[in-house]
Amino acid sequence: MRRPLATLMIALLPLAALAASLQTTVLDVQNMSCALCPVTVKKSLENVPGVAQARVDFEKKTATVTFDADKTTAAVLVKATTQAG
Repeated sequence: MRRPLATLMIALLPLAALAASLQTTVLDVQNMSCALCPVTVKKSLENVPGVAQARVDFEKKTATVTFDADKTTAAVLVKATTQAG
């Protein structure tokens, strides 16, 4: 009985390692001025390698981004929003 449990735990270790590098940050995106801006910002963030999810709130002027910290940084995400237009 212990052997299958150990095998399962070993099989799940790579998944735990992947989950450990995910981070979520909230970016201040004050330059959004029209209804199309959130769509543009979201697409720009989703094109950054390592981004798992991006949510943009036009009213709060923020973008909440979940990303793999081994593949990108918050500075790269900020640059992506700045270059979005």
